[in-house]
Amino acid sequence: MAIAGFKSLLITTLLVTVIANEVENNGKYPIVVSTWPFVDAVRAAWRAVDGGFSAVDAVVEGCSACEELRCDGSVGPGGSPDENGETTLDALIMNGATMEIGAVAAMRYVKDGIRAARLVMQYTEHTLLVGEQASLFAISMGLLGPMNLSSEDSLHKWTKWKENDCQPNFRKNVFPSNSCGPYHPTKKVGFGELSCPAANLVEPSTRDITLINIHNHDTISMAVIDKMGHVAVGTSTNGATFKVPGRVGDGPIPGSSAYADDEVGACGATGDGDIMMRFLPCYQVIESMRQGMEPKLAAEDAISRIARKFPKFVGAVFAVSKNGVHAGACHGWTFQYSVRLSSMDDVEVYTIVPQIATANV
Repeated sequence: MAIAGFKSLLITTLLVTVIANEVENNGKYPIVVSTWPFVDAVRAAWRAVDGGFSAVDAVVEGCSACEELRCDGSVGPGGSPDENGETTLDALIMNGATMEIGAVAAMRYVKDGIRAARLVMQYTEHTLLVGEQASLFAISMGLLGPMNLSSEDSLHKWTKWKENDCQPNFRKNVFPSNSCGPYHPTKKVGFGELSCPAANLVEPSTRDITLINIHNHDTISMAVIDKMGHVAVGTSTNGATFKVPGRVGDGPIPGSSAYADDEVGACGATGDGDIMMRFLPCYQVIESMRQGMEPKLAAEDAISRIARKFPKFVGAVFAVSKNGVHAGACHGWTFQYSVRLSSMDDVEVYTIVPQIATANV
């Protein structure tokens, strides 16, 4: 009888614990956070997660909505032509419960970036597929294609850029420097020779800040915590306008554009991906929060670390902890991020000025 009584008490205790956790989670979750005032994308994710969908599914719905809406012209097809006038897509999805990741980069001919990324996660042991082979994989798994991802607007933008002698662009240390090429190195380098002056080995080259701004280089980075407390993140972008063909930014790079861990929370980033991916700011944010740092300080610290090396860079991150605290930090521009919590009637947009973060419980 004593053993039976102990078992009954143990089962009752476990049930009470589970119920208590569910009640706590129901008061706190779900949560949706996204870069920029992409309100309709957040609403799409919220409808999914509030309806009982998983965090992963909700992220796909939210990012897919942004692709269809062509948010800011820098997400989905029809924007950001490269030097050849072609639009290509980068996307990533990460499951914070399993730490699985799927991503595509420089993907051609398929308009559904985030769905292609999820297919990589679902149907391969890989993390990242790139270029035309990523397109063939996505089509073989059922996505529509091949199709032209350019639009009348992107082709017009590219034509005007060509008429301006392909200026500005992302080339450096080449000639001719003020026309459309073909480009060649300014100095021919023989075997064993240094490829640049010794001073450049310790001083990073600086980029004209006007090359990267909210109008020509943007990403949706979205985080969702579902009703079960599971965390997922996703990103989608068509990259930097007039990029060198084949360029991959931070969008599909885990820990740079986004990162998620059920034990900690989530982070999303946007900005000059060529700079930010060198620092993996979202991985840093998650690890800082894991060590007990509040989201506000974790976000600021990640941005400050980049700014110390590249004071002219533009970028931003948001951080959201498992207990529902969210914050943002930015450098070089004013940043906005969107939030929907259970306590809100609709999406709310938070504005962050450079080097200042805000948080809300």
